[in-house]
Amino acid sequence: MRPEVTGARRIVVKVGSSSLTTAGGGLDADRVDALVDVLARILGDTAAGKEIVLVSSGAIAAGLAPLGLDRRPKDLARQQAAASVGQGLLVARYTASFARYGRRVGQVLLTTDDTSRRAHYRNARRTLDQLLAMGAVPVVNENDTVATDEIRFGDNDRLAALVAHLVRADLLVLLSDVDGLYDGDPSTPGTSRIAEVTGPADLEGVSIGSAGKAGVGTGGMVTKVEAARIAAAAGIPVVLTSASRAADALLGRPTGTLFHRTGRRSADRLLWLAHASTPRGALTLDDGAVRAVVQGTGSLLPAGIAAVEGEFSAGDPVELRDGAGRAVARGLVAYDAGEIPQLLGRSTRDLARELGPEYEREVVHRDDLVVLHS
Repeated sequence: MRPEVTGARRIVVKVGSSSLTTAGGGLDADRVDALVDVLARILGDTAAGKEIVLVSSGAIAAGLAPLGLDRRPKDLARQQAAASVGQGLLVARYTASFARYGRRVGQVLLTTDDTSRRAHYRNARRTLDQLLAMGAVPVVNENDTVATDEIRFGDNDRLAALVAHLVRADLLVLLSDVDGLYDGDPSTPGTSRIAEVTGPADLEGVSIGSAGKAGVGTGGMVTKVEAARIAAAAGIPVVLTSASRAADALLGRPTGTLFHRTGRRSADRLLWLAHASTPRGALTLDDGAVRAVVQGTGSLLPAGIAAVEGEFSAGDPVELRDGAGRAVARGLVAYDAGEIPQLLGRSTRDLARELGPEYEREVVHRDDLVVLHS
């Protein structure tokens, strides 16, 4: 048995599109019911006091068949239309399935802004906490109808890792159509499942595929391993396995791949700043400022900035780049983009004397900064 799993009270479970739908699109009611059966049994053990947040893909895939589409469309407009139709069907199916056990569900649709903007982040946390306190099962999905970046590039794996941190989960379980991480293509003879990952060194030389089997989702093993890395670095253990082995995974049996914690829980703003924010611009630093930011504990001052690009406002996330253009950090800027050119390379003392005391401050405070590359 895995104590990291059996001792977990608040659990985030993520399930992929291929585990809920047919390859041609449309929800598979039997698959949804089978998953809900497992989750309801875990929740039904009142002595254990378990709580589950379900992060569910499948909205776009569920909308394909009702709209007469035989495969996932490539154009954004039809993806959004499929998501709009499919999201209602997905939540209705979960509502009916959990109702068999007297459980209510609550739909929570998130976009990147909801995990990258602090006010939205706090509101999302309050909503999820309240749903759990009232005994409901939150069903979380990306708001694919409007979240264009997620539809083009993302998947719910990263969202699940961020939600796990958002709700202070004790465990993240990633369910897909593969029963774990393999050291090569699972369909190739001679490859074997990796039972545990204790750190990045365990993945050296491992070939990680990029596509799922069913062709109805956007994610693959790459996104799952990245999500596991994000969660593990934030102090949350992760089990990666197939939906058919969900019961074993949640009961702590040695199935799938267990990613051990590699770090401690960090400040909320630093996790979303590193993994969920979209930079609105960039500041290029001189060598001394790069050292102060990356190796030291200092804030970014105007004197260390060599160039600015992009259109952003105070409070927006920006990249901090070295002279070669590499993003070494990310932070929340304290000035509008239009204000910074007059500050470049100047000391805060000189700026305060010439422009007023409100300019005697950091461009990016250390508390609002996360290092990406050392």
